Amino acid sequence: MNEKQYIKRAEQFVKTFHNQDTTGHDWHHISRVRNSALYIKEQEQSGNKFIIEMSALLHDIPDEKLNQSKEEGDQRLNNFLESLHLEQKVKQEIISCISTVSFKGGKAYSKLSIEAQIVQDADRLDAMGAIGIARAFAYSGASGQEIYNPDLPVRTAMNEAEYRTGKSSAINHFYEKLLKLKDLLHTNTAKRLANDRHLFMEAFLDEFFKEWNGQK
Repeated sequence: MNEKQYIKRAEQFVKTFHNQDTTGHDWHHISRVRNSALYIKEQEQSGNKFIIEMSALLHDIPDEKLNQSKEEGDQRLNNFLESLHLEQKVKQEIISCISTVSFKGGKAYSKLSIEAQIVQDADRLDAMGAIGIARAFAYSGASGQEIYNPDLPVRTAMNEAEYRTGKSSAINHFYEKLLKLKDLLHTNTAKRLANDRHLFMEAFLDEFFKEWNGQK
């Protein structure tokens, strides 16, 4: 198979896996991340296009939130890549890139390839702005979390397990993750795109609390 055929196989696999997702991790999210990653790659004139596109398409396949366990997700990704009979080096580059995409409570990675930086930036951009707000509420609803509860404090220092399983709310999620993303981006292109999205989220929160407190 050539690279276009690999991409087509990945698209079909991902569409099936994310079919009817209601957590904000549907095919449309994947497609936006792929498009943003390719745009960033072109603007930055850096990175391997095939690794970036495959990693963007497959980045949520092993996500623990969407599988019964981390091990199940990793195996699902590995099985699919094995079925493509890719060169081992290429397969490992894709797996390595995907392994660093998720926020995981703000976990920092010491060294990321340019491909991983680009895909991570693209994924984080989709968690910001109007779409990021919509996805935050979709995920909170699907997870049984409240819109907002003033008695729930914003969590500050969290490990990955606490971030995944601790009690929170959709509004707290802004302070625990979404408002932090602008300062965690790598590429100049993503930083530029993030500015308006960050301001939009801040404006939304201002309006939310005015209405919550009966000021409007």
